[in-house]
Amino acid sequence: MGIVELEEMEFYAFHGCYKEEQTVGNKFIVSLTMTADCSLAAATDDVSNAANYLAAYEVVKEQMAVKSHLLENVAERILTALPAKVPTATSAKVKISKVNPPLGGKVGRASVTMERVFN
Repeated sequence: MGIVELEEMEFYAFHGCYKEEQTVGNKFIVSLTMTADCSLAAATDDVSNAANYLAAYEVVKEQMAVKSHLLENVAERILTALPAKVPTATSAKVKISKVNPPLGGKVGRASVTMERVFN
């Protein structure tokens, strides 16, 4: 097994419970870790045998563009969409961080991490 990671992808999106968050938006940082059997890709040097991290990025980008009140909802959508686009992935973990969340004080990030094992 191998680990394929997309680290600290940046998006400007409109997630949040407050009306202002869904209107003005905010910066988000997303990291995705996938496990996959990398042996065939390693042996053949053929991209068609690899966990396609461009496809994984596109899943994250697509789901970050859909407004949600909760980061848990965004993470769930990412984990649900991944297996169809990256069939070599056997599991995934996604961490979504809202930068400078509006909590009434100085907070660098508020984050949610969720993971899933695929059949």
